[in-house]
Amino acid sequence: MPEFIGDLPLHALVNHFVVVLLPLAVAGAVLVAIWPWARRRFGWLTALVAAAGAALVPVATDSGTKLKDGLASISPDLGNNPLVNRHEELADLMLWWALGLVAALGVLMIVHTLGARRAQAPDIDSEAAPDTMSDAEGGGVATATRRATGQTVLLVVAALVTVGVAVGTGIHVYRVGDAGARAVWLDVGQNIKQQQGN
Repeated sequence: MPEFIGDLPLHALVNHFVVVLLPLAVAGAVLVAIWPWARRRFGWLTALVAAAGAALVPVATDSGTKLKDGLASISPDLGNNPLVNRHEELADLMLWWALGLVAALGVLMIVHTLGARRAQAPDIDSEAAPDTMSDAEGGGVATATRRATGQTVLLVVAALVTVGVAVGTGIHVYRVGDAGARAVWLDVGQNIKQQQGN
């Protein structure tokens, strides 16, 4: 993998894809978890966006490590900056959050898809022997009701887990980005404030 694209470090370019795709997936995950219409229309697309963001996280972290090593070769102080080290520590955890989001969305969408297919399929038990057992005796309607209840419980649990993982992923994306921005721009911001104060 190249360390530079043109004259710019790869890390400076690829991290922007992660910073766009993962928050988009986080917002989409919350929407598809709580809104059935969004789940039907955009659920699998949201999972795909999350997967693309997760796939780019290792590229971002690897290119960041190479950038840090390049800075260390110029000056030991640049390679051992506590702000850069904190950014790197947080970034190393990002893949786990991103994979968790992909997994949670995948489970949610599988449960949703299976539930939608069962809802559309005719109930074989109630059609096969309509006169042999009444509803009061626990026939096909009771079985269908138990299946629907179980499906609803699974869907609610999957939605709650998805929202939780999405919120955690969003917070962690912010933490990684904030640490990276501080590592790059904190001195610049302080210098500008000092110049404006004079």
